[in-house]
Amino acid sequence: MLFKVFQLFLLASLKYVLTVPYVMLIDIEYKYALPTIIIGGIGGFLFFYFLSKKVLGIFRKLIPLVCRFISGRVNSRFGKVCISWIRPRQKPVFTLRNRMIVRVKKSYGLWGIVIATPVLLSIPVGAFIASHYYAKDKRVIGYMILSITGWGVILSSVLLLFPGLII
Repeated sequence: MLFKVFQLFLLASLKYVLTVPYVMLIDIEYKYALPTIIIGGIGGFLFFYFLSKKVLGIFRKLIPLVCRFISGRVNSRFGKVCISWIRPRQKPVFTLRNRMIVRVKKSYGLWGIVIATPVLLSIPVGAFIASHYYAKDKRVIGYMILSITGWGVILSSVLLLFPGLII
């Protein structure tokens, strides 16, 4: 029983939407499953949110050091990219990728990430996106906890009401 709950906790922290059908397959009681799913999702989000903040901080410090080493080799694969890291830009360059990120951020924003993370995205991907684009917004963690809790209740209620849905 404890091993099944641990498996459920790990699955909820990685791919949240698969946990409720997994509960039905391994036959765990509802009173143990729902809190495990919600706590696993919240714990996974918090772990990956703060881990990605640290990784992004290290990445931002490490890239200029690597680029200084590579900058002498302009013909190398990363040489031209690294030149833009070392020298400050005079004008912002709007690439197709930058425009797409701005369009998605303006269209869906924080609420799009919060709602889509447990169901469409995985918990680690949603935590990384939230920590990268909304690092200064203090509401992100609270909204994400509400979203994970809400989706857990909704998904488990649907499968509790319709038990033959996945089998």
